[in-house]
Amino acid sequence: MSNTPLSILSCRDLHKTYHGLEVAVLNGIYLNVLAGEQVAIVGASGSGKSTLLHLLGGLDVPSQGDVSILDKNLAQLSEAQKGDLRNQSLGFVYQFHHLLPEFTALENVAMPLLIRRMAREQALTLASEMLAKVGLAHRLEHMPGELSGGERQRAALARAMVTQPQCILADEPTGNLDRHTAHAVFDLLLEMNQQQNVSLIVVSHDIELAAKMQRQYKLVDGKLQPV
Repeated sequence: MSNTPLSILSCRDLHKTYHGLEVAVLNGIYLNVLAGEQVAIVGASGSGKSTLLHLLGGLDVPSQGDVSILDKNLAQLSEAQKGDLRNQSLGFVYQFHHLLPEFTALENVAMPLLIRRMAREQALTLASEMLAKVGLAHRLEHMPGELSGGERQRAALARAMVTQPQCILADEPTGNLDRHTAHAVFDLLLEMNQQQNVSLIVVSHDIELAAKMQRQYKLVDGKLQPV
């Protein structure tokens, strides 16, 4: 039996050019993320960090190169297969929480499970357990508008984690928070990474927060440079 660590997400010679503008954003990205690894990607605004994250998550298509999730090349999958793989394997956290305002915190976190057609009672139970893990057991029935910014982002993290993904892709997950709250939410991300052995790829402009991660890269001129 092989002891080789499992590659969760990788890309090879990744390029992205926006045609019409003919702007080359990414110029040959290589990255391999193993189970449980923490990877931070920093860079100037407009350097292509979000573009890279979208490509890694299968939300956009590269101009050249390959992205693989669990050793499955996304280019060889149908849109339906890509969607299934993404929904089963990845969790997404964004700068803005994207919670649905007409649903409670509990219902928002249960939503990915309900979309999978899990029985409502089971989905709500799992969502409740995950909200407790992020310190929101007392906020289950609150609407997003009744939560603080930090609480909303914790709920968004719970929603990303409730499906038990192998990798979380986080795009400026603390960008809308004050410094103290940002550190608390970031530390929670790292705690979930440790507890669940979930890989973590975080795009951030905050070098201080990125320094808490195991591996750090800077995106410069469309290429990743180790920090």
